Order: sequence, then structure tokens, then C-alpha cells
Amino acid sequence: MATPPFLKKDDNVAIVSTARKISKEELKPAIQLLESWGLKAVLGKTIGAEENQFAGSDDLRTSDFQQMLDDPKIKAIWCARGGYGTVRIIDKLDFSAFKKSPKWIVGYSDVTVLHSHIHNFRIETLHAQMCLEIENKTEEARESIRKVLFGEAYSIEMKRTDSVAPLGILKGELIGGNLSVLYSLCGSTSEMKTDGKILFIEDLDEMLYHVDRMMMNLKRSGYLKNLNALIIGGMTEMKDNKVYFGKTAEEIIVDLVKEYEYPVILNFPAGHIADNRALIMGREVEINVQSSTINVQFSTSRKS
Repeated sequence: MATPPFLKKDDNVAIVSTARKISKEELKPAIQLLESWGLKAVLGKTIGAEENQFAGSDDLRTSDFQQMLDDPKIKAIWCARGGYGTVRIIDKLDFSAFKKSPKWIVGYSDVTVLHSHIHNFRIETLHAQMCLEIENKTEEARESIRKVLFGEAYSIEMKRTDSVAPLGILKGELIGGNLSVLYSLCGSTSEMKTDGKILFIEDLDEMLYHVDRMMMNLKRSGYLKNLNALIIGGMTEMKDNKVYFGKTAEEIIVDLVKEYEYPVILNFPAGHIADNRALIMGREVEINVQSSTINVQFSTSRKS
């Protein structure tokens, strides 16, 4: 995997919205955070734009993102917010310049479209909190973004809680993102390649039977069969019918993959939660599973 160049003081970071609309006012905390890191925020034309729920038309969101992809003065692109809309522009984007001169793409949730699509170029991306509500996330979540962007040593240590994983060390390339989005990409040119990798999934505001249906599709399509491990992040604000499904989202997932016998890590600090830690998608990771803690160490070596 190719690692985009790390940032340095006075670098420009573009803020654009590939999905829902957002105002400049809502971005003030994110802009202030970038400035505190010595970086300069460059707002795209989608900020403040509006077409129904979207941050402007598909053409505007495409051209805005394309401009930031191609501009050599922009060293990273931080997606302003998620919602829905990135998949509507992904096939209109030209990644030719980006492949030659990669830069960090930062975001999660709907931005999973970009993570999965770019992963197939063998270029790393940063699954992390978007600009919106960055002020409401933990200091660890904010600091994790800075550490990755500036190329500092980075790891995540968490208390072990109900993980279906034997003691020892797991290794593999990290992929994944939002379960609903990954499910929607199946069969497209943006779909993920999972064999031999460590898959991370999270989701928000889904019906439990939807979770089961999405996981069944991934299983039947072979995406879950040859993983090295599965990491489950926040399964937040899940919903049920009046006639209960009978399992939590985590129980649904664990039950569907138990025949494969690979490790499953639960309650990982990433996703639609306050402690949304940054994940370097495409990076080799080493996971040390102990009786009371789990440590995820991101490799510092570069691969091409």
C-alpha cells in the first residue's frame, strides 16, 4: 500500500462535503482545530451550498472534490459530514492525478465509499471523525487524527470486553467502514476485497433485521469467509420491531461468522460514538489480544 505524504505546519487541508449540506458556521470548531495544529483550512464550494438534502448538485459536489484532488497545494481532504450522497459522485471522479500524488482522504460513515474505492488503488485512507461535531468527540479521537496526519507513531489500546478472540497476536491489512455502505457497494467497482484481511464494521440507526440481512448478504457473497479477523465498532442506536428480533447487532454478527473460527473483537472505539478513533485503512496492523486489554499497533513501514 502507498502511504500519502504526512502533513507539516502551514499545509493546506481542504474541507468539502460529498454528501449532505453543511454551513460554514457548523465548521468553526473543525477549522479552529486545524489551525491549532498549524494547518490551514481551505473551504470548498460545497460548503454552504444546498440542493434539497445535498451540499449542492451532484455536479457541484463532483467538481469540488475533483478540484481538491487535483490541486497540488492541497495536502489532505477532510470530508465535512456524511449522511448520503458520496456514491452518487464516485463514478464521475477522475483519480488519475491522485494515484500519482496521493493525499489523505479523511472521514467515515458515508465516506466509506471513498475508502473502499481508493483501497483498490492500493492507497491508504483515514477512517476518522468528520468535521461535523468534532468538538463533541473525545480528545483521544481528535488527537488520533493529528497523529496519523503528521506521521507520528500510533496505536489504540482498549479494555477487552466480550471479545471472541483467543489470546495472542493477529496481523493483517485493515479494511472496512460503515456496514450499510459496504453492503451497498457489493458487486460494484468500489467493492472491498476481503480475503486475508482484517475487516472493521460499524453502523448507526439500523433495524436489527437489516443488520442480519446485510451480514447474510456479505456471508453468502463470500466476503466474510477468508478474513484474518473481524472488528466490530459502534453499533449505535439500533432499532427493533414490535416483535423482537431476539439478538443485539453484535450477537447477530458473531453468530453468523462463528463457523469461520477467526477472532472477533467487539466494542472497538470507532464509529458513531464519542470516542471515534482514527483507523488507517489499508495499513498493516498488529493486534495483541490479552486477557484484559487489546492493543492495535499500526505499522510505520511503507509498502508499494
